[in-house]
Amino acid sequence: MRTASNALVWLALSAFVVVVDQITKHIAIATLLPYAPNPVIPGFLNWTLAFNTGAAFSFLHDAGGWQRWLFSVLAIAVCTALVIWLKRVPRGDWRTALPLALVIGGAIGNLIDRVRFGRVTDFIEVYHQQWSWPAFNVADSAISVGAVLLIAFGIGGRKLGAGGG
Repeated sequence: MRTASNALVWLALSAFVVVVDQITKHIAIATLLPYAPNPVIPGFLNWTLAFNTGAAFSFLHDAGGWQRWLFSVLAIAVCTALVIWLKRVPRGDWRTALPLALVIGGAIGNLIDRVRFGRVTDFIEVYHQQWSWPAFNVADSAISVGAVLLIAFGIGGRKLGAGGG
């Protein structure tokens, strides 16, 4: 039996991200009160249940509802494009496959929330004194880490690769 030589096997990581994201969101909804901070690391990290009907940083959160479907269609389009890209990546090219799999998993995790509830559940709040980063979730983290890795490996990938060059 011949196995595929492309990187679609990395979709297992995407599935793992989706499962962890959905489980942690379920736990947050079941145990936290909305917008009530629960200190984890005082002065730095709270569990704070929040809901976002917009995109990153609540972009278009008050647009009246149409943004739910816009961001859902965008997530589906991006995931489709990234899966096609992943299919063209050699299985061993982890510097491309890992970031793509993280972004796909995160996008699907938030897409599930948008379609089911019309909003994305967030619960991780990082802050220091009066400064606070907008609440986020596991899916957002996967998207962010994946995007940073994709850029880092794309810019420095040839320098970091075998043979130095």
